[in-house]
Formats: sequence, C-alpha cells, structure tokens
Amino acid sequence: MSHRNPHGSTGDQSLLLPESRFSSVLQLDQPSGRSSSSIDLSRVDSPEDERRAVVLSTQSEAARRLGARQLIPKNLAVSSRPRNRHHTTVVTLPTDLSWEDYDSDSGAGFSMRRNRRNKSYRAAVTSLNLDALPSELQTEVLTPVSEEKTANQKQAQKSGRKRTLGRIRNRKETGSFKDEPRFYQEIKERGLNASSLNTEEDECSLTEPPEENQGIVVKNYRAAYMTWSQLPKVKDLGVLDIISPEERKRQEAIFEIMTSEYSYLHSLSILVSHFKDSTDLKKTMTTTEHHHLFSNISVIQDVSKRFFEDLDMRHQIHPLIQDISDIVNKYATQHFEPYIVYCSNETFQQRTLQKLLSSNNAFRETLKEIEGSEACGGLPMISFLILPMQRITRLPLLLDTICQKTPKETAEYFAACWAFKAISKLVKRCNDGARTMERTEQMYTIQKQMEFGKIKPFPLVSSSRWLKKSGELALYTDDLSIFRKAFIFKSYYLFLFNDVLIVTKKKSEESYVMLDYATVDKVEVEEEMTDSKLNLKLLMNPNSHGRSEQILVAESKLDRARWVTALRDVKKTKSIANDDLPQYEATKAYMPKAPDELSLQQAELVIVSQEVEGWCHGERMRDGERGWFPANCATQITNRTAMENNIQRMERLRKETDV
Repeated sequence: MSHRNPHGSTGDQSLLLPESRFSSVLQLDQPSGRSSSSIDLSRVDSPEDERRAVVLSTQSEAARRLGARQLIPKNLAVSSRPRNRHHTTVVTLPTDLSWEDYDSDSGAGFSMRRNRRNKSYRAAVTSLNLDALPSELQTEVLTPVSEEKTANQKQAQKSGRKRTLGRIRNRKETGSFKDEPRFYQEIKERGLNASSLNTEEDECSLTEPPEENQGIVVKNYRAAYMTWSQLPKVKDLGVLDIISPEERKRQEAIFEIMTSEYSYLHSLSILVSHFKDSTDLKKTMTTTEHHHLFSNISVIQDVSKRFFEDLDMRHQIHPLIQDISDIVNKYATQHFEPYIVYCSNETFQQRTLQKLLSSNNAFRETLKEIEGSEACGGLPMISFLILPMQRITRLPLLLDTICQKTPKETAEYFAACWAFKAISKLVKRCNDGARTMERTEQMYTIQKQMEFGKIKPFPLVSSSRWLKKSGELALYTDDLSIFRKAFIFKSYYLFLFNDVLIVTKKKSEESYVMLDYATVDKVEVEEEMTDSKLNLKLLMNPNSHGRSEQILVAESKLDRARWVTALRDVKKTKSIANDDLPQYEATKAYMPKAPDELSLQQAELVIVSQEVEGWCHGERMRDGERGWFPANCATQITNRTAMENNIQRMERLRKETDV
C-alpha cells in the first residue's frame, strides 16, 4: 500500500496519467451487491488513435470522492505491505476483510473507505491491457499484480483463520504452548483463585501493575498460555463435544500445571544462563558469595526439566489427560528435596545480595547491564532468585483446584488428594527450613551482642526461641523540667522473643546491656494518650527485680501499633481468620525488612486485621504466619463468594500441613 498524505497527494506528480488517455466503466456485481472498479477492454482504442486513448474516468464513484482529478501513487500496481501499526488492543477482523481494508489513520474505530478505494484502483490497473498503451507510457508503469495472484490471496483470506491485529497476529500459530515461552514472573495461574475456573476468560487480560516503590514489581497476566480447550488438537478431535463442563474445567486445571511449569522452567534457564553462569558477574564476587547467591539453583533447574518432561509425555499420549497426580506425588516425595535446601539458604541469599548491591560497584554495574538485556526482559535478578519459593508455594493451590474439579469417590480424586497432601507437606518443610536457618543465626548474633550487666546470665540460644520484634522506644519522663527535657533523652531498646521480653540499653550499633526481662505471659501492654503523645504502658510482673512498670513513647502511630500488636499477638496462638475480616491479594512480592513484617509472594492471600498509616497487619492464609506489609502491595477482595471459597481453601491447606 502506498504512503499517502491526508489530502490525497502522492508526492510524485510524474506518474499522473492524463485524462485524455484513459476512460473506465464502473461496473456493479449484482449477485454480491459489491461495487468493483474495472476496465472495459472493448473500449480501449488502438495506438493509432492516440486522441481516444483510455483514461480513468473522473465520473466514477471513486474519483468523485476527491474531486475532478485523481492522483495515482507511483507503486500502485505493486503488491505492497501495510505500514507497521502499533496497537495496544487485540482486534479480530471479519473473515471477509483483509488486512489492507483497515486504516488506522482515519480516526477512531474502523475506517475502510480509503483503503477500499485503493483496492478499486489496484483492480483497475490490474485489468489494463498494457500492450495497448503508447510506448512512452509503458516505460513509466510498474509491473501489475496478476489477477490469479489477487484471487489466490482473497481465497486464502476467506478460507484461513480470522486475521488479527497486534501481538497475536504476528505470533506463529503452530498450536503449542511451547512456541512462545513467557517469564513465570509475568503470569498468574487461574488455579490460584479458589473460585471455579473461568474458561471463557480473556487469554491476555492484563491486570494493571502496582506502583513501583517497594518490593518486586512485575506484570501480572491472568493466564499463562492458551487454555486446554483452545488447543487445535482438542478441537480437531472433537473432545469438547463428548465431555462434561466439569471435566473440561478439570482438564484446564491439569493443563495449567503443565504450562506454568514450562514458563517456570524458562525463567530458571534465564537465571542460570545469564546470571549464575555469567563470567563477568562471577568475577565481581567471591566464591562464597556466589554460592550464597545462587545455591543449588542448577539442581532445581534439572529437577524442573525432568518434572515437565514427564508431564508433557502424559499430554502427548492424548490431549484428554486422565491424571497427573501420580507424577506430582512421585516428585514431591522423591525428587523435590533440593527445594528445601534452596529455601533454607534464603537468609544468606538476601543478605549477600544486599551487601553486594550496597558496597560492590563492579557487581552493581555488571548486574544492571545483564538485567537490561532483551533476554532477561528487563526484570531484576531478585525476581528470578525468588522463583523456586514462589513456585513451590503455588503448587498446593493448583493441586487443590484439581481436587475440587475431580468427581468425589473416584480413583482420580483420591490420587489428587494424596498428591495434594504430599506437596503441602513439602511446602511446610521448605518454610520450616527457611525459618529455622534464619532464626538460629539471628539468635547467635543477638547473644554475641548482649551484655547481661547486673542480670544473672541465662542462655539465649534455643531451638524453640526466635525474635518477634526489636526496636528503640523513648522513656516517658514527665517529672523532668523543661530544661532537662530539652537536653536529656532516655530510651530503651527492646527485644521481644516468642517467650521472653528483654529490656536493654543500647551502647553501640552492635552492643546492648540488659536492664530487665520477663516472660511474655507476665507482660501486659496498654495504650495511653498523654499530652497527645503516642504512649504505651508496659507492665512486667514479675520481672527480674519483682515488678516493673514503664511508660514508653513511640515515634508514630504505626510504631506504637506495631509494638502493641507484637506484645499482644505473642500470647495468641489461635487463628484470627473469620468471615468478617477483609481479605487482600498480593499484587507483587514483598521481602520483609524487619522481624515483624510478612513476606508475600505474588497472588498470595492475606486476612487483614488492621491498617495503620499505609501498612496492613494480617495473617497469611496458606500457613497462618502473621506480620505487617505495605498496603500498596495488595488489593482488597470484595467478592463475597470468592472470600468464602478462600476460607474453605485455607482450611483444607492448613489441615494438610497441621497448621
């Protein structure tokens, strides 16, 4: 198609065909009701009579749209491609329209007037008898498109599939989800939702990404790839005509585990090939740092590859898959042990990454260059490092969906339940491994920093003790004069463990002197408002001296709320979950920066008990962990049916993991 300006000018006046040389007859195709511009060759005169040479009629319907004269583009008679068009939406054209019929330069919506007119010009030039033209004009005309080629193109457009615009139009349609592997960070499995699978949902319905401030931000698609019912093989075999809607949903859930595993494997390969195996990146760190950063990710990649191959082999046998629960159960019990090792290393991994980013310029610059490459999709390395934790925590949710879509009291149902139990127990071991490693190291660090002073020493490190919250609070000194208030500042540094509260005085960044302590069952906290200060009364009865009462001042409402919540929740073991509390879904991953904060994976569900100054406190539904997280990391769920289904799923998950 030629490039024309809005006023119809071609920018090349040399190829104008004079009106005195041509005439045309506009004919109407009666059966189809469509008008087509063609030349009546019987009216073309011989070269001897040049005064009556054939010209394009200015009386034709097409010509009258622009005026008395019609300009013909230079490359009009050559089969040309349309200009590159950039659209953010996917549109499907009617089957009887070609790509050239669409013109995006004419405003909103479909405007086919100008391009249909160009189509009539091509038809006119195609039907010209060039041998009948004068020799001086023959040298100025390009090779026309043959009628046979035009007919074949139209036939292909009518017989083929619907043509689309945008990203899907350029995709190879070979009928396999392996054609275009996607990053696992950019997908969201339908099976993560406790509600029924919606197989009619748009394939590429994009959820608006959150603001980029904290945590890991990635795009979030509702579906990983095409659905099972969209597979050409399923359609060709007529499987959808012989199965029930319930079985169709079950097949969708099974197929989604396969497609998401393939996407996960693709992202793992990027992590290994572009980050772990990068020679330039390896030169910027020590061998120990490299091991802490990537751990056994190559082993996990190998396990994931074998897992997917077994799933895919079952799919290749027949598109109607009887079951994959036996495969999941086998890998959960025999081959997924490397996940426990990787998750246990998470503490060292996060600390090493933060250290390298803050103090190693060579590492930071090299990493930035790798992350900006096309192969990595511009995604940060941390989004790749957390993939194993993200994948292993999603698998129980996907297996639970298969259980709910499988008819009860069948062999497939019991197999799915066993697989669900096995993968849930594996996830619990991964969580316990990560917590144990983090807590043990943290307790050893605190013990080295603690000086008991006048307090009788006691062992801090214990396998059953871990830190819940720590921080500095000012001591309320109402009895001091205004002068002394201005120049004297007293504060305590508190360490709250799951079984004991320790009050210290901070000597330096890595040194504390113990002043007092009490077991948590003897500690009470009350909120007070004195002179508009954010006070909390701390009662330790009995403490190391018998009884103590202190009034402490927090820096903000959020700080006070976090301390009050921590001191009260340390005594609570019962879940806060109920139908009245709001539920939130994480829109991006969040890595905690304090002991009382909650780690979140994308699409994770949380029951929220309070919100203060842009922070939420809640309980993670899959395992009951509690903590604070930024409110902009999640969105509230308002659908009551979805909330009820989430509570039911939570009960099933916790039952299998004994939470």
